[in-house]
Formats: sequence, structure tokens, C-alpha cells
Amino acid sequence: MDKVMRMSSERGVVIFTKSSCCLCYAVQILFRDLRVQPTIYEIDTDPDCREIEKALLRIGCSTAVPAVFVGGKLVGSTNEVMSLHLSGSLVPLIRPYQSLPY
Repeated sequence: MDKVMRMSSERGVVIFTKSSCCLCYAVQILFRDLRVQPTIYEIDTDPDCREIEKALLRIGCSTAVPAVFVGGKLVGSTNEVMSLHLSGSLVPLIRPYQSLPY
């Protein structure tokens, strides 16, 4: 769990993914379309993949991936991110991390 907390707080927007996950890809594209360059950790390439998955679930992710952190705090998985986006709450949350004003 310490590794996940450290990794999630190293940058403004961090997304834990798996290379074969289509929902992970969709979340990454959403953030890029919103002018945010998230730090991406493809956990299936990490030797500690299973431990990272377990830690993400313990922290509160509904699914292990994608797991989105903003400012070191868990936002959630695809459902939470899309709900925030559709309600207009995502952009204000990520505004400090946008490369250009949205």
C-alpha cells in the first residue's frame, strides 16, 4: 500500500492502468482531451502487480484499474471519473494540472 500511496502522490494526475484495459485507455484519452498529461502506471508491467491491485482495492477503488488520483487523492475508477465529468465537476478538480486553460 505504501508503494501505491507514494506513486499516486508523485504527480498531479496519476492513473493506474493495465495495457490491455480498454476502459483505462478511454480514461487516459479523456484526460488528454481535457489538456492534462497524466502519469500512467501500467501495473501489468510491474513485478508487484498483484500487490498493487490489492492495495488499490483496499484504498477504495471499485475496480483495480483504472484507478485515478488527482493531487494524491483517489478520485476513483471509470464510473466515478465519468460521473464527475458529466456533472461538470471534473474540470475544476483538474484545472491546476491542465497545460492550457480549458
